[in-house]
Amino acid sequence: MKITHEELLKALQLNFGFDSFKGNQEAIINNLMDGKDTFVLMPTGGGKSLCYQLPSLLMDGVAIVISPLIALMKNQVDAMRNYSEEDGVAHFINSSLSRPEITAVRDDVLAGKTKLLYLAPESLQKSENVDFLRGVKISFYAVDEAHCISEWGHDFRPEYRQIRAMITRIGKAPIITLTATATPKVQHDIQKNLDMMEATVFKSSFNRPNLYYEVRQKTENVDKDLVKYIKGMEGKSGIVYCLARKEVEDLAKTLQVNNIAALPYHAGMDAATRSANQDAFLMEKCQVIVATIAFGMGIDKPDVRFVVHYDIPKSLEGYYQETGRAGRDGGEGQCICYYSPKDLERLRKFQQGKPVAEIEIGNQLLFETQAYAESTNCRRQLLLNYFGEDYNEPNCGNCDNCKKTYHTIDATELLELILETIVQLNEKFKTEHIVDILHGNETNDVMSYKHNEIENFGAAEDEDETTLLAIIRQARLNGFLTKEVETYGVLKLSPEGKKFLKKPHKFEVKIEVHDDEDGEMEGPIAACAAADDVLFSILKDVRKKLSKHMDVPPFVIFQDPSLEAMATTYPITIEELQNIPGVGIGKAKRYGDEFLRVIKEYVEENEIIRPEDLRVRTVAKDSTRKISIIQAIDRRVELDELAESKGMSMEEMLSEIEAIVYSGTKLNIDYFIDEVIDPDEKEEIYDYFKSAENDNLHLAMEELGEDYYDPIHVRLVRIKFHCDLGN
Repeated sequence: MKITHEELLKALQLNFGFDSFKGNQEAIINNLMDGKDTFVLMPTGGGKSLCYQLPSLLMDGVAIVISPLIALMKNQVDAMRNYSEEDGVAHFINSSLSRPEITAVRDDVLAGKTKLLYLAPESLQKSENVDFLRGVKISFYAVDEAHCISEWGHDFRPEYRQIRAMITRIGKAPIITLTATATPKVQHDIQKNLDMMEATVFKSSFNRPNLYYEVRQKTENVDKDLVKYIKGMEGKSGIVYCLARKEVEDLAKTLQVNNIAALPYHAGMDAATRSANQDAFLMEKCQVIVATIAFGMGIDKPDVRFVVHYDIPKSLEGYYQETGRAGRDGGEGQCICYYSPKDLERLRKFQQGKPVAEIEIGNQLLFETQAYAESTNCRRQLLLNYFGEDYNEPNCGNCDNCKKTYHTIDATELLELILETIVQLNEKFKTEHIVDILHGNETNDVMSYKHNEIENFGAAEDEDETTLLAIIRQARLNGFLTKEVETYGVLKLSPEGKKFLKKPHKFEVKIEVHDDEDGEMEGPIAACAAADDVLFSILKDVRKKLSKHMDVPPFVIFQDPSLEAMATTYPITIEELQNIPGVGIGKAKRYGDEFLRVIKEYVEENEIIRPEDLRVRTVAKDSTRKISIIQAIDRRVELDELAESKGMSMEEMLSEIEAIVYSGTKLNIDYFIDEVIDPDEKEEIYDYFKSAENDNLHLAMEELGEDYYDPIHVRLVRIKFHCDLGN
């Protein structure tokens, strides 16, 4: 089915309220509508669902979406119905439906009302469903959460490996597979199992710049630290993941007694309580859900502001998937992980008794997680490299390691000393014991084994214990040492370690520099901001009241970025509202009246001149000039030429543009910036404003260096910065 770019954009705006596609979305949709198998690798929050939702509305027949969880299906169906004026547009068939309800769904499908039909793989295998679907025109099959197919994936489900056989029985149609986490190995497994090795592959960047990554050492005071952290996130939704069900229950109680609205969620709870707790979180009746990994895939809450891992996760795929539930709307998302080597030992012990191949896979995945937790390198770089994506920025600016200060030490001699000591002790002792010996600590264990008498006792007494631990960690990551699980963490030399001991070579380690006693981290990057904070807060209250009245989660009505856009452009008619990103005709008609009433009252009470008013009102000469500048920029007129045509200097033109932007109107001057400013220079100026306390030009020139930067260039980037983050 061929469709033009303009027709596709019109359909996007009409059905979903967006005026442009994100990333690869348009190319993916075109590929699927051309009848080609399609493999989509796109991070959480990147817009995977739209890649099959929009084409399903445009193509003949019904799209079959294979999805792993009942909660996820219900969430997706509710979302589609909210975008449409016809409830029958989307349905699911699963075990939660009665026989009459299933009959009603089938009637809608046969009547041509339904464009999306969600089924679990178990439901797809039922003969009655296979027979029914064989008599239906199918536009395509969508396999969501496709990583469940692979044994190397973080959430392997055997039922997913039967999908190809079911599709063959039902009838041929294009297949689109979608996943947010897949290493090259997992991707190959998915394509091979579904017999779609020739599929067109679309890989989006795994980088989520708005997510802040931090690993904290898990100490005895972990609960106190967590309570303090959550109280600092007052009014913001978050998820805390735990390894075990009992931990979930205990931690939820701990948070509750500390006046934090928290509820537990795990597979051992009865279905009614579990569902009620999930709904309470979605409806913002509780701030925090404490959960095992059973919680998450069914959640499409875009404004989760923090995800905490109370225990280290089993794999980086799982970690990435779970942290990806933060900041899906592009706003703030903090990802905090507590790490203790004891948790790793615990996870390895869980694998005992499993088949050898499964243990081998599990240990490899755990090693990758351990390397991530113990590394001093950029967390973002480590994650992206794990998924096969190059990220060569020297500093991402939004993870704990990139915000810390390090110095590099030559640890060659200390590593020799550590390896020698391990050999002297016949490779029978753990990390802590080795450090005690080298530091000269006369502990009970050291004294009882008479290790205070060996040659290397106290040989590194002048070194900080944390330095010795860092060297041992790095030596393990570099393959010089192994840590035996079966013998409770005993250190042994690897073949590489033995080679190093015979012929040492330079070995460097990065050590953190603590500039202050508190060691407080800088705040993470927040990516969303409304121009009018007061109106934004009022609109959030309206949304919350409406959500309670209609018994739907607040974000189903409008997401935060849509409210922010309303608090920037002040729409007061249905036509203006449906042009707000993420609204569209369906939502504007369904929910818009109350929001428009509130915005109109606010505009009148505060005598606000809206950006839309600027474009149409010509009562003042000053407004006329502003309108003509806005229109010229929309036509991508070069700013120096525009200034000349108005009889203005470039400095005067920039002052006019700054006044327009500071009043809340968003302008796109990227076309001019890209022509006159070097990309590296642009990035450095932009980064300065991201970290600056204010946007004062004089201070910016002092900090950046007046000899190196043109004030006009700095002002141009400052305008872009305000448009990106403020308007």
